This record gives sequence, C-alpha cells and structure tokens, in this order.
Amino acid sequence: MKNKKVLITAALPYANGPLHFGHIAGAYLPADCYARFERLKGSDVLFICGSDEHGIAITLSAEIAGRTPQEHVDIYHQVIQRFFDQMDISFDHYSRTTWEGHGEVTQEFFRDLLANGYIEEKVTDQLYSEADHRFLADRYVMGTCPKCGYEQARGDECTSCGASYEATDLKNPVSKLTGAPLSRKPTKHWFLRFDLFKEKLTDWISKKHWKSNVKEFAKNYIDDLRPRAITRDSKWGVPVPLKEAEGKVFYVWFDAPIGYISATKEWAQKKESRSDAWPDLGPDTWKDYWLDPKTELVQFVGKDNIPFHAIFFPAMIMGQDTPYKIVDELPANEFYNLEGKQFSKSANWTIDLDDFFHKFSVDQIRYAIASNAPENQDSEFSWKDFQSRCNADLVGKYGNLVHRVLVFTHNNLNGEIPPYGNLIHEDEVYLEKLKELANDCHQSYANFSLRKAAKHVMEMAALSNAYFDSKTPWKGRKDEALRDSMLTTIACCFEGLNTLALVSYPLMPNSAQKLWKLLGHTDDLSNRTWEDVLEKGLSDTGALPKPEVLFKKVEDEEITAELAALHSRSSEH
Repeated sequence: MKNKKVLITAALPYANGPLHFGHIAGAYLPADCYARFERLKGSDVLFICGSDEHGIAITLSAEIAGRTPQEHVDIYHQVIQRFFDQMDISFDHYSRTTWEGHGEVTQEFFRDLLANGYIEEKVTDQLYSEADHRFLADRYVMGTCPKCGYEQARGDECTSCGASYEATDLKNPVSKLTGAPLSRKPTKHWFLRFDLFKEKLTDWISKKHWKSNVKEFAKNYIDDLRPRAITRDSKWGVPVPLKEAEGKVFYVWFDAPIGYISATKEWAQKKESRSDAWPDLGPDTWKDYWLDPKTELVQFVGKDNIPFHAIFFPAMIMGQDTPYKIVDELPANEFYNLEGKQFSKSANWTIDLDDFFHKFSVDQIRYAIASNAPENQDSEFSWKDFQSRCNADLVGKYGNLVHRVLVFTHNNLNGEIPPYGNLIHEDEVYLEKLKELANDCHQSYANFSLRKAAKHVMEMAALSNAYFDSKTPWKGRKDEALRDSMLTTIACCFEGLNTLALVSYPLMPNSAQKLWKLLGHTDDLSNRTWEDVLEKGLSDTGALPKPEVLFKKVEDEEITAELAALHSRSSEH
C-alpha cells in the first residue's frame, strides 16, 4: 500500500552542452537515490526532469556553431538524455521546454501574475550593438565586474567573485561576439515585483528545516529582492502573450522552473508513459501531484540554483490563482570539482564520459560520487580517490564478502542456503548490528545524506566480513563437531548479504540487483519494499546461481593514464 505521495524534481539541465560528473553530484545522483529509496518504502513516487532549452546562451552557441537554436537543443537534449541513461537515473519522465505544452503553462503563469498586480511594464536602458542593429542580452556581453573589477566578467554573473547583476551594471561592456563597445538604448520590458513577496517569503522560509547553507543563502537573498526583468528581446523562447510585446520572449530563468509542471503535464498526456505501473494515468493525473497539498515536493539542485528554487519559483507560485505545490525540501549540494579545480569544458579540464563508461562501471562512479558527495561543502573527484574507493570498498569489502560467502556455499554446501540452527550470542549480536546499520542507512537516505548512506553500506560489508572471519566456518568442513556452527554462520552471512543488497540498491542499483539474483531471488529488488525485505529475510531458494564477480579492480596503470590524459588535454588548451 502506498504510504505517501512524493514528487521529486531534479534541476533542468541546460541543453547547451554535455553534462559532467559535477552536475551529477550536485543534483541528479542525490535525486535518483532518494527516488529509489522512496519507492522501496512503498511511496507513490513521481520523478520528473527535462532539458532547459531556451535562453540567450543557446542562441549564442547555435550562432557560433552555424545551427538554428532548435537544431542545437535537439542535439544536446539527446546527448544529455543518453548520459542519464548511462548513469541509471530513473526518471519517470524526462521532458524538454520546447514541447508546445510548456509555452502554454508559462503564459498562464504570466497572466496570473499580471492580473494579480505582480508584473510591471517599464522602459529601461539596455545594451545595444550598433554593428548588429540589435539589443544584446547578458550572455552576448562581457565587461568589468561592478563588484570586484574582474575584466572578463559575463553579462549576468562574475565568474571570479560570483556576484549576480544586470548586464547594464557592467563597466566597459562589449559584444562577446565582436568585441565592439556597446551603448545604452531604451526598450520596453516586463518586470516581476519580487519586492512584493518579501514578507511572505521571509515567513515561509523561517518555518523550513533545510540545511543551514541552503536556508541562510535564501534568507540573505530575500533582503536584496527587487523587481527583476522577466522578458528579453529575442525570437527564441516562449513569446510574451501581449499585443504590445511583439519580439519579446520570457527570460529563461522565468520559464525554466515552470518546466517541472509542464513536464508533469506531458507525462500525464503521453500514451507511451502508460504502463502497469500507472494504471489510472489520464491527462489530469498531474493535478494529483501538483495540486494536492499532501504531496511532498522535493527539489534537488546544485548550489548555483538555490535562488531560483528557494526564492524566485516559490514567489511565482505564490502569485498564482492555481494552488500549485511549493517546495517542501530543497537538499541543494555544493560544488563538485575535478582534481582541485572546477570542471571546465573550455579549459579541457573534464572527463571524457564515453571513454569513462567504456572502461569503468556506472556503479563505480555512482559510489565514488556518493561517498564523497558535496553535501555541506565543496568536494572533488580525483582519480586516486576513485581508485581507492573502488578497490578498498567495492572490491575489498563489498565484493569480497559476496565472493567468499557464495563460493564457500557452492564448494561446501551444494550451493544451498542452510538453516539458522541454534544461534549463539555472537550470531545474535551480528544480526542485531545488521538491523542497526540498516536503520542507519534508512535514516541517511531519508535525510538526503548519501555520504553517510555510503559509509553505512560499507560498514555493513566490513561487519559481515569480520563476523565471517571470527566464526571461522571453514573449520566446520572437516570437523563434524563444528558443522552446525558452520551452517549457522553461513545462514547469518546470507542474511547479511540480503540486507546489503537492499541498503545498497539506491546507491548502486545494478550491482545490488545482481547480488539479489545471486541470492536466489527470481524477482526484481525494485518490486520489493524496505520493510518486506527486512522482515521476511531469505527463504529456501534451492540451488543458488553460480557466483560472479561484481566489481573489478582499478589498476595503477589505468589511473596513471587517466591523469596523464587529463593534464595533456588541459595543456593543449
């Protein structure tokens, strides 16, 4: 029976290039692990995402590449979707903001905000290129940061100090395309009066029990709220639905978060989405999630997306006539770097993902990222750390336990799980600690802490290895007096493996499912519930399948080659 309704979203990736591991650590792996965990609990889970495909950055990149914006996003939508498939991210629906239904929802949002007095029309000076005879939006602009003086600042954000501002605040602005100086020229735009939401937002956030880094970031942002432009001069984007707004589209930060709602609408409408898992799915099913106050809305984002999900989107929803759900939990992560520096495609400081997935398994990277997730402070991927976690944890603890127990059973017990027999104190202590660690894993997943979950998973593997060693079951192979003890030890070890498969499933679904099958189960672990697995344990499954290796060792030569390739690519830049 379903316990609760959980709507999970992961930040819409921008379809202007491929993703990297930094993105995965920030939002997508944490979201996927939580979705898998909630499904194991029996919750009614809907996991939604999609490509963010509008904005000036896309028109700029498309222009440079000699493509239309639509051709450009079509390419990267497929690239991103393929990467999510490779990472085993279990979205219930992956949408895109260029589908026609998205524009309708975005325009509805605008109409409500306008009718309710939260939109104002203003003529302001914007940066204009005489050479191109057009206004240039932020991403087409470079200049000197008004806060720190960095001379290569972007039009909306300084990559040096992190300051956010309007492009017109830049000193010495120039065209990013030609380097020509820009002048100011008046143009009409529509602004969202965020200043009118200060009191509501302050009261709302004060009641949240979010991570301190997220909550403090949001509270500080509220103090400086002011009207913010929501339109741009462009042909690419969702058109503003006013006669006097010809040639204007919505600024991408306004339409992107609405994509969560439009994606859910598309999920409900698509025939191919219908399956046995969703027997009652109809075109209005989206309302069961977005319009039900009992739904728990959990939005996973990276650090740079906190203002949009903690301030802007909640305010936009507060200004609606339709009672959409406002985010309940916002477990935003910090930044995830590569070998001490930020991932950078332009500087070739990145990892070739196709090459990575050819050499290593998805569960190796899922575990490596989870065990060092940037939950409260920045963290990083390093090749040496990756090797250590793969070899010491996945091979040395998890894989070693599975191998030794299964091989011992095949060689000495005809490949059959023995009965418990009479438990002694040491067996009871082991089984009790298993339950405690399973509960620790449960709490860690529930509290969005993958680092702790990964730690407890390996503690469980280490505990089971230590128990196996201390009970010395191999002595019972030749000594009949020790045979009953041997059978009890192996039976308890299988209980440990069964529990290990369960608690590791959200982190490493492929390996956990393989282990589940090796234990003689004929169903999918994803079809079970957390409580069901712990309560029922293992039944007599008859002869077990032949053991197989779950993880391979990462050799020194492989790591040396990866580091050399990384530095070589970077030096060529």
